[in-house]
Amino acid sequence: MPSDADADAVTRTANRRDLEEGIRTDFSEDLSYGTYLDLDRLLSAQHPRSDPPQHDELLFIIQHQTSELWLKLLVHELRSARSLLMADELQPALKRLARVKHIQHTLTDQWAVLATLTPSEYAQIRPWLATSSGFQSYQYRAVEFLLGNKNVDMVRVFDHDDAAHHMLDELLHEPSLYDVFLAYLSRRGYAIPQDVLDRDATQPPALHEGLVDVFAAVYAAPGEHWGVYETCEELVDIEDNFQEWRFRHLQVVTRTIGHKPGTGGSSGVDFLRRALDLTFFPELYAVRSRIP
Repeated sequence: MPSDADADAVTRTANRRDLEEGIRTDFSEDLSYGTYLDLDRLLSAQHPRSDPPQHDELLFIIQHQTSELWLKLLVHELRSARSLLMADELQPALKRLARVKHIQHTLTDQWAVLATLTPSEYAQIRPWLATSSGFQSYQYRAVEFLLGNKNVDMVRVFDHDDAAHHMLDELLHEPSLYDVFLAYLSRRGYAIPQDVLDRDATQPPALHEGLVDVFAAVYAAPGEHWGVYETCEELVDIEDNFQEWRFRHLQVVTRTIGHKPGTGGSSGVDFLRRALDLTFFPELYAVRSRIP
């Protein structure tokens, strides 16, 4: 009969996963996970400013830093989708847009973490933000520009940052994802109005009834236009997701500061609420009224 000591040894062994023989443990020369991801630099990039230190400031910093990483990936994927459409490669572009939607969901879900910050807790760290504001995120503006919400005034916010200013100025003058999609349709024989194809790329889209006519024909017979129909719905999904992100942002700001002005000088909640009226793809919503 086994002793109590033997039984304890069996229990400890059963509750332990031994390293397999082939698992690497010496990274004096080989590439490690931390080195590949540059974790030393990444994890040392949080610099709370509150004095005395406030526990919740790290949450606020990490929330926004991780958002910027996801925005970087959004820009990467949207640029790629745009290039693929320019090359008439619709299916790979749709794969990119599917990934964009998942990234958007992650960004929106993150608001739930920041919403755990109560008004009293946020008040302890807000003074240390000084004049910094999420409004000043150039990657967020890059995503908006890629989707078509162009605004030259936004570029001037980044006069102090040559790299950001250059990036946004380029995107301001380049066609948006929607512009490229419409050009793709024209090459495929769809009757895209010429003034739509020749429009000023620095301006946001304005509803064009002739373009609604084109999409009405697509939605009247989706089976005959499946790839185009699917792309239209993917774009609508992306806009819906973007609006959901905007709304969650609005709600989190409302619950933490009410109607106080924003740290960057905006009116705060009222300024954010006006963004809900903006649209990237006006004809893809207008066409819904045409469907019997």
